[in-house]
Amino acid sequence: MAIIPGIYASQISGHLIFLAAYFAGGSDTANISGIDKIAFSADTKSTLSATLSTARYGPAGAANSGTAAYFAGGHDTANISGIDKIAFSADTKSTLAATLSTAREFLAGAANSGTAAYFAGGDGSVGNISGIDKIAFSGDTKSTLAATLSTARTYLAGAANSGTAAYFAGGYDTAYIAGIDKIAFSGDTKSTLSTTLTTARGYLAGAANSGTAAYFAGGAGSVGNIAGIDKIAFSADTKSTLAATLTTAKFLLAGAANSGTAAYFAGGYDTANISGIDKIAFSADTKSTLAATLTTARAYLAGAANSGVI
Repeated sequence: MAIIPGIYASQISGHLIFLAAYFAGGSDTANISGIDKIAFSADTKSTLSATLSTARYGPAGAANSGTAAYFAGGHDTANISGIDKIAFSADTKSTLAATLSTAREFLAGAANSGTAAYFAGGDGSVGNISGIDKIAFSGDTKSTLAATLSTARTYLAGAANSGTAAYFAGGYDTAYIAGIDKIAFSGDTKSTLSTTLTTARGYLAGAANSGTAAYFAGGAGSVGNIAGIDKIAFSADTKSTLAATLTTAKFLLAGAANSGTAAYFAGGYDTANISGIDKIAFSADTKSTLAATLTTARAYLAGAANSGVI
């Protein structure tokens, strides 16, 4: 099969970099440092020789598509402020000199690809966090937005319409949250959507078909574990709920997307840790389950993707 840049590979300086989702960290019977890679060309799994700086659970992921994935925060033996960077050119790991403003776990990430990653919320030693850190890709430098989430919260999910806005949905403050905050990239300003998730929930995952819609899947709320998937159409910030659902009602999963093609929701917990990966095809919002699975069944992991959208 001929590989066409922009579909299954991106081309930088004459070299093809195969497009893929990266799922990092988490916990099975112990904390995990490993990173699994799902190649979009055939939905096959490999495991990187590079690993996170420490075995950890509860990090967040975001990507500068075509360049690198960033995995921030989490918990090993304590909350973490560090940010690991996986360069897509050779799947190598470096650790940024810049760190999060506060060491934290259970935060969410989203990126304006080509410009910056945004890491929002989470749980730190001071309690739940409302702040949003921004990592500028040009120099891997950190700034903190004046804008904050509507409430300090943890267990939220992020997804982005690259070039336009990041969406941070759900979570937990003193109760489960249905609201969705939107950070406009033009001025790093926050608004809150009038539309909400179908069910107030935390521990959910996000992924986006950039330019079209964000998908928020799974989670747990007062009703228990959730299999449903909400879709936020970027054209008017309206919500619909897919007929397709996750294979099982689960929480503590991770999401990543091949923009224009499909979202991938990996791992999590239903009545046990999960290794399976569900795929939502954007063409008709239908669900299939990959033959490939994570190296180990795990929850509390993070996802990011080299999607070819720059």
